[in-house]
Amino acid sequence: MQLRVPDPDYASSRRAQTSFLLAVKLSLAFVALVWLVFGLQALTGLELSRLGLRPRDGAGLAGLITTPLLHGNLAHLLSNSMPLFVGGVAILFLYPNSALRVLPMLYVGSAALAWTFARPSIHIGASGLVYGILTYVFVAGILRRDVRSVGVSLMVWFFYGSMVWGVFPLAPRMSWELHASGLFLGLVLAWLYRDWDRAPVKRYDWELEDDEEGEALDQLDDNESGHDRHWP
Repeated sequence: MQLRVPDPDYASSRRAQTSFLLAVKLSLAFVALVWLVFGLQALTGLELSRLGLRPRDGAGLAGLITTPLLHGNLAHLLSNSMPLFVGGVAILFLYPNSALRVLPMLYVGSAALAWTFARPSIHIGASGLVYGILTYVFVAGILRRDVRSVGVSLMVWFFYGSMVWGVFPLAPRMSWELHASGLFLGLVLAWLYRDWDRAPVKRYDWELEDDEEGEALDQLDDNESGHDRHWP
């Protein structure tokens, strides 16, 4: 697989640096919101978990909005926080245009899909969103085949590749349905938006020379063809 090299002037530009800082801030803000909700539940004693996703229950549709914000305990919250931050920074920085469409679809869609087939229980946690984001980032990098995106894909696989086991019903208290829904949507959306957010590619001098020679030969062929048409 031949990898394309992003233009260094683009990758290291002030605009790219500003975009990265914005991605960090937005990702931190969302993780902070999740922690705020957890802290509110702990301090007030409110049972916010009852607002989670309840499959095939009309009242449980509120979980389409609340599910990623709710966590059962500190360990559950900690397990989602770092991959949520890392994945959020990656998708917002590398794929800013598609992220504006992909993130809302993953947020609502992972819960909506699980609502249709998951076990009749209350499902909570940001893991569906996490699986969707990490899957999107991993697959998008492979499809775009530029050095920067592929490097991030390999990093995601190295740190979080073992999470793939979470899509199987191996633990009774784990919502594998949310995991599987997020992974499926991440795959589909990565394919649908595969031509978005492609970084400008560095062009070397020899490539430009080849292009100029090719254009010159094409022009010569056109001239000769036009001349041929006037022969008796």
